Amino acid sequence: MFRKIDRKTIRMKKHLRVRKKISGTAECPRLSVYRSGKHIYTQIIDDTKGVTLVAASTKEPALKAEYGGNKEAAKKVGLLTAEKALEKGIKSVVFDRGGLIYHGRVAALAEGAREGGLEF
Repeated sequence: MFRKIDRKTIRMKKHLRVRKKISGTAECPRLSVYRSGKHIYTQIIDDTKGVTLVAASTKEPALKAEYGGNKEAAKKVGLLTAEKALEKGIKSVVFDRGGLIYHGRVAALAEGAREGGLEF
């Protein structure tokens, strides 16, 4: 009678709903966030070409030894993403939270990216 829907399915539905409205271009690419239980990952994507321009995560050698999957690590990933993006000449992005709530690690990542110099 009742269907049980898991969290992943709900998140994917939210993500598809957001992706209908958000798209990255060459001038203003999309900053995509994925959060797992242990790590957080970011990509800056040009959707017109289907190319990842910049990627960063807590699995980077510089961050892996020092941080885990907490808010401080997310903020450092945001700073690292912004640093890599500015090296490639990317200043403004569209933030895609990937169906996740803008709270905790996702908000810390966005704050770090803004402090690093990205505009969104």
